[in-house]
Amino acid sequence: MPTFAHVVAALLYGGLAWYVSDALIEPLFPEAFNPGWFAEVNAAVGVVCGWMIMGSRARLGFVGSISVGFTTILMTVFWALFIQSFNDMLGRSLEREYDGPAEAVIAVFELLAEHLRTMSTVEVWATLIAGGIVAGIISGMAGRAFR
Repeated sequence: MPTFAHVVAALLYGGLAWYVSDALIEPLFPEAFNPGWFAEVNAAVGVVCGWMIMGSRARLGFVGSISVGFTTILMTVFWALFIQSFNDMLGRSLEREYDGPAEAVIAVFELLAEHLRTMSTVEVWATLIAGGIVAGIISGMAGRAFR
């Protein structure tokens, strides 16, 4: 059932994912790389994770909101990395880089680790963790205020 906490959490985590993707991670890409829908896909992942994870647990109290907010941003990062890596693998598969489906599946996780190394800067992780915790607190306050 949609609640105000679900909407607040979805908007906050979607906005956080979009900001980090667009302003902090895209400049780390090589000059000739075309990011395409990178920030928008990550924002959609943030919206879904915010709605499903944080939105449904918004009434846990202050400490609960912090921990669920931290969990929500970690799950957002995992799923965004997985989707972007899977998309990268599909593009490479169309160029016939892999000998079979097993090699392609293994490549998803290799690409995930590579993308994680690329995005792992202090600025990115500090923004994600602090933003996730703040978004969790705000979502928790929304969940308690509008029952």
